Amino acid sequence: MKILIANDTFYPDLNGCAYFTHRLALWLMGRGHEVLVIAPSRTFRSEWTERGGVKVFGVWSLPTIHYAEFRFCLPFFIKSPIARAIREFKPDVVHVQGHFMVGRTVVKAARELGLKVMGTNHFMPENLLPYLHLPRRAEEWLTRKAWNDFRSIFEKLDHVTSPTQTAVDLVKKYGFSAPIQVVSNGIDLKRFRPGLDAAYLKGRYQLPDKPIMLYVGRLDTEKNVALILRALAKVDPAVAPHFLIGGKGFETKGLKELTQTLGLGDRVTFAGFVPDEDLPSLYNVADAFVIAGIAELQSLVTMEAMATGLPVIGVDAMALPELVHDQENGYSFPPGDADRLAQAIQALFTDEERRKKMGQKSLEIIQAHSIDKVMSTFESLYASLV
Repeated sequence: MKILIANDTFYPDLNGCAYFTHRLALWLMGRGHEVLVIAPSRTFRSEWTERGGVKVFGVWSLPTIHYAEFRFCLPFFIKSPIARAIREFKPDVVHVQGHFMVGRTVVKAARELGLKVMGTNHFMPENLLPYLHLPRRAEEWLTRKAWNDFRSIFEKLDHVTSPTQTAVDLVKKYGFSAPIQVVSNGIDLKRFRPGLDAAYLKGRYQLPDKPIMLYVGRLDTEKNVALILRALAKVDPAVAPHFLIGGKGFETKGLKELTQTLGLGDRVTFAGFVPDEDLPSLYNVADAFVIAGIAELQSLVTMEAMATGLPVIGVDAMALPELVHDQENGYSFPPGDADRLAQAIQALFTDEERRKKMGQKSLEIIQAHSIDKVMSTFESLYASLV
């Protein structure tokens, strides 16, 4: 099949939605399908290019003010180029990953050409609200408006999926009435697995010879990495792990300053951006994974950690409890509770045998999210639409 995928973020952007879109495209290509991605360009013009091994039509875009790596599009400048690209590619089916400018413009153009369109929802206003600094009542109003805008696009699609039951329940809470199916984002269990060589990364980041607790992801407000640092400061230094942080974002400078303020300078390593090819080995550096983000519709990084056989300490919020089963493959803690998080860290890193058992349970749980099963489901959905 010829499959057109559209998203307002794509490789090399650093976020779960961009990673999912990139991996979806690569896996479909690996299955013999012809794939085109439409996404914002990396320049001020529309252009055909290749990104991360995928054919991409990049539409005219501008950098965001605070984070130039992220781009945004204006509808007036992208409508005609998108329509031309779709006519030239002649897809059998269209799969949009969001309802913002690129997504909605692709949906409209595809409809005008009589094409079938399905969508996967990765959207949560909570990922954007922290940067607006609005009063609570204004946040509630904007959240309702944002979900209404989402519904105006996605309720008209031929089929809709979302990665977790929590995500499905969330859109229904805000009045989404069309059928919606749970389809995991999936994880490549051949690529992310225990036993990979990680010695070169220990040398690169000059990690000490002691247990490692890992976080990978954006260093932005809603990820709550500051809470993890504050919890680590409460853990007995005699048993506390070394904390390895992989990623970058708006909060990088502030987190480094907080690390020094808390006296954790010799117990925390900031790895910065970790290239995609190093990620499987990076998880093999660690003895456990920790995540405190309160706006996760699934969390690819948590799935990658579990596929590597790591126990997970995760916040009891949004969809994380679907992956992190308290007392089974790790520990959960209430949002914002540094004391409970510290207790979980201490409990996990004072018992090596417990870590191993919980890591093994992570491997069992993650099998249901095999990328092979996910791709087969998407292929079946595409075929049914065609």
